[in-house]
Amino acid sequence: MSIQSVLAIPTTFTNAGKLDSSFATHGKTQVYFAGSLSSMANSVALDSQGRLLVAAKIGTAGGSRFGLARLLEDGSADLAFGYKGSVIGQFEPGFEATAGKVQVLSNGHILLTGLHYENAHRTLPAVALFDPQGCPVQGFGDNGRRVVRLPGNLSHGIRDAWLPPGVPGAEACDAGIQEDGRIVLVANHHFELADHAGLLIRLDPDGQLDSTFNGRGFVIVRHLLMNTWLNSVRVQRDGRILVGGSINFPEEGLLARYHADGSLDERFAVDGFMYFKAQGQSAQVSQIVQLVNGDLQCFGSSRDPMRCLSLKLHINGRPDKHCNDGQAHLLELGRSGCQWTAAQAQPDGSVVTAGATIGGVEADFILGRYSSDGHLDPGFGNGDGWVRTRLGRSLDTATSLAVQADGNIVVGGYSLDGNYRAVVARYLG
Repeated sequence: MSIQSVLAIPTTFTNAGKLDSSFATHGKTQVYFAGSLSSMANSVALDSQGRLLVAAKIGTAGGSRFGLARLLEDGSADLAFGYKGSVIGQFEPGFEATAGKVQVLSNGHILLTGLHYENAHRTLPAVALFDPQGCPVQGFGDNGRRVVRLPGNLSHGIRDAWLPPGVPGAEACDAGIQEDGRIVLVANHHFELADHAGLLIRLDPDGQLDSTFNGRGFVIVRHLLMNTWLNSVRVQRDGRILVGGSINFPEEGLLARYHADGSLDERFAVDGFMYFKAQGQSAQVSQIVQLVNGDLQCFGSSRDPMRCLSLKLHINGRPDKHCNDGQAHLLELGRSGCQWTAAQAQPDGSVVTAGATIGGVEADFILGRYSSDGHLDPGFGNGDGWVRTRLGRSLDTATSLAVQADGNIVVGGYSLDGNYRAVVARYLG
């Protein structure tokens, strides 16, 4: 077990991890959503032309909306997309909404995953499909949008109305795309205070519930009747489906794996589930990636204190004993808590990660790179393997990342300057 500290002496100096001054204004840009009062970017993606797509939670005079914007490669708004470069909307008329994930499909369509706010306390998972111009795809769901309702209100989640932005809270929405175009997404059903069960749901390419998945379109993810929370879903290259989050209270990091038909892969870890603590502390998994060699690496944070967490696993779900003795690796950044919220595996076996420090004006973007052996890469960030960036005068939180064809790294998130503003920064890779 180890903790990486800011006191470590840098050993290598490179440009990797520096803001790219050729992008927008000194490496960063605010993402504009016409008519919005506030915006918080939750996901970024690249299309086949290298343009940047940004999914966000938008504040308007009428309440929260989902937002989708497109930027050109230089960081300027793509005014040919939507209305003045963006789309703001609801999954159903008359209700609030937020966007959590954006992905570009093989045919160029844009899939947006988010939450439909049924009322002040309840959420439902929702999806929307847009064409490359930002117009709804009519053959998908209802006018290009669909709110996912399961029997017995099982897809009801809890609305995060009290935790400050940047702190892991109750709103989670992630999705993956299978090779056949079907959509898998995770949700969390809220029974009562501190009693949750995760849900793995699959939709057909037209947005309808796929009844061939576990015989009913969804799987309840809960192990030994323990409180379960899901943050992440990842479709492996072999078609099996990984979910990650936390289990029990105090929390332990959780991974589980399912076959493509929705049945539990009981050969993964122990009876299909793997859960762990971080050096005796609580833990939560925010992202899972599959490495070039097939192994897995999960990212998130420990609790009390909060530190960036990574854990390398073999493809069978067993910890890699050659990496930190099979234990979670924690990154400590001074007095501030910190967490990894996004990760992307690279063709060379490395993994790029993004997240933030926690704590008011001390909240900053952090960006890191792990080598193929699962350790922080000394060739990144002046020898530390990570960089910390203060973009504004107050809270800055990185939520997402995408790596461009040239290796440069685009990071999405938000800054607080009066109101929350969606921002995108680009770093040299």
